[in-house]
Amino acid sequence: MAETRARLAEVDPVWGRITHEAEEAVAAEPLLGGMVHYSILHHPSLERALSFRTSLKLANGEMSEQILREICDEAYASDPELGQAARADITGTFERDPACHRYLQPLLFFKGFQAVQAYRVANWLWRQGRKDLAYFFQMRSSEAFGIDIHPAARIGRGIMIDHAHSIVIGETAVVGDNVSMLHSVTLGGTGKEDSDRHPKIGDNVLIGAGAKVLGNIKVGRCSRIAAGSVVLKEVPPCTTVAGIPAKIVGEAGCDQPAMQMDHVFKGDTFGM
Repeated sequence: MAETRARLAEVDPVWGRITHEAEEAVAAEPLLGGMVHYSILHHPSLERALSFRTSLKLANGEMSEQILREICDEAYASDPELGQAARADITGTFERDPACHRYLQPLLFFKGFQAVQAYRVANWLWRQGRKDLAYFFQMRSSEAFGIDIHPAARIGRGIMIDHAHSIVIGETAVVGDNVSMLHSVTLGGTGKEDSDRHPKIGDNVLIGAGAKVLGNIKVGRCSRIAAGSVVLKEVPPCTTVAGIPAKIVGEAGCDQPAMQMDHVFKGDTFGM
């Protein structure tokens, strides 16, 4: 067993660590043994485990778990990027969420991570032209997780959504790599137009709780959006914006705000 785990850790470090942590979790809490075995240890890869967890969460009387699992398996087999993005999401969550102490936690317990993985399958379906199935995934994700991500939105790797309640990401939104956002964030439009109407979020951006970014505007890389802000104009890279409507209040304060997760404004940020 130890040799097998060592080989797995070399080939797939994220999945190797998850399976190791799963064995430790069962030893520490035997009552979770069934859940952990069915969700993690029973599967040969992270992709298969993700298919199981996603189908389990999204199944209902209209669509069986088996059918959803077959759809997810097809998506992961067809597009290896889905699995690699999931690994980056797990790593990003572990590194940035102070409540995440093990790699297995996002897979088992964190609805932000789970909703993003459901979106990734929905986006694959959308790109395959299977739009009605994609809408079904969106609907069930909203019902199951309280997160509404349009399947046509484009979202990068290493996404961390903390608490993950009432997140809305619109159809033409673009989210870069290594973006961190908290609950009640909206990346929305400003009216009834049906063209390119949603925000474009750069890499390494930190979006505070309750922030609303509205319209086809760019938020530059490595910037910070303060909690509760309403952003209606472009945000330059490496800056901090705050207020309603949001205004530039200073520099971002660090090279990678999304990684540091620092929401506190220093006195010099405001010129004090």
